[in-house]
Amino acid sequence: MGQFLLRRLLLIVPVLLGIIFVTFVIVHAIPGDPCSAMLGEHATQAVCDAFKERFGLNDNVLVQFGRYAGNLLTGDLGTSIKYGRPVGDILLERLPMTLELSIGALLFAVLVGIPLGIISAYRHNSTLDAATMVGANVGVSMPVFWLGLLLAAFFGVALKGSFLQLPTSSRLTAGVTIAPLATTWNLQDLQGFSKGVVTFLSNMVTFNALVTGNWKVYGDALKHLILPSIALGTIPLAIIARITRSNLLDVLGLDYIRTARAKGLTERVVVFKHAMRNAMLPLVTVIGLQFGGLLGGAVLTESVFGLPGVGKFLVDSIFQRDYPVVQGFTLAIALIFVFVNLIVDISYAYLDPRVRLS
Repeated sequence: MGQFLLRRLLLIVPVLLGIIFVTFVIVHAIPGDPCSAMLGEHATQAVCDAFKERFGLNDNVLVQFGRYAGNLLTGDLGTSIKYGRPVGDILLERLPMTLELSIGALLFAVLVGIPLGIISAYRHNSTLDAATMVGANVGVSMPVFWLGLLLAAFFGVALKGSFLQLPTSSRLTAGVTIAPLATTWNLQDLQGFSKGVVTFLSNMVTFNALVTGNWKVYGDALKHLILPSIALGTIPLAIIARITRSNLLDVLGLDYIRTARAKGLTERVVVFKHAMRNAMLPLVTVIGLQFGGLLGGAVLTESVFGLPGVGKFLVDSIFQRDYPVVQGFTLAIALIFVFVNLIVDISYAYLDPRVRLS
């Protein structure tokens, strides 16, 4: 296991270098320049010359890449051209929201999708199976923005005033706030990486409220996550349900399942202890891929529900040619995706003892 982890951690380095280089090249290949995108009609030649000189945009692309890569080695993601703030600080403010939304959507997809897939496989060719698969096909086909607007209209407007009404915008109800963890735990003197970690966890409102026991804020934060999580998680839910059904049907037809039934084991033990363990291997891979897709695909959901996450900010930065923000955000999402894939690989050894990671 130790050798496997070491190999995978070493392989992360060339992967991240490739992501950094490709992102840098693609971003700089976009037609236009930051000066014209940000200043519009005020972007005179003299102003743009000064602008490019200030941010080093007059240098050769390779020189710019070398300078950017050198700064990364010191932990510096650069400074936003538009906002004049360190990209790391912006990332610490916005990535926690996207991460919370993605985790909420994935939990919804897994907790609903896997049971639906199991029921559909066990009741193969029944009315329930047909209804579940039709629902899954509909779920895959619904655009996220359309479903988000529909949920907001139904639970925010049609059910207004009832106990089923749910928040349709922002992260917390107006007037509801929570103190940073550094203040709560008396850690104001932290510096560097430790300060960044505490700031990141502070901005994950559900985590902050949970560890500090602020149940009012925790409940309010969860209520605000329900509709966005459903909207974002519906497509992964449908995919997970279909994959679960397909894998479980294959496993239920194998000889060892018939042997288990012949021994007199209950259907519950046969399905959940024997069949699902083998059916989970490809499903775990799909879940890991879906989480990466959720991180990168939260743009429309965050826009519909007015959430201060990475998605909308990243799209705006692309249009504004804010290179450091695009590169920093892409690198952060890639790191999370690589980490999730590592967890998926490690889980194989637990689910199937025949898999030897070493």
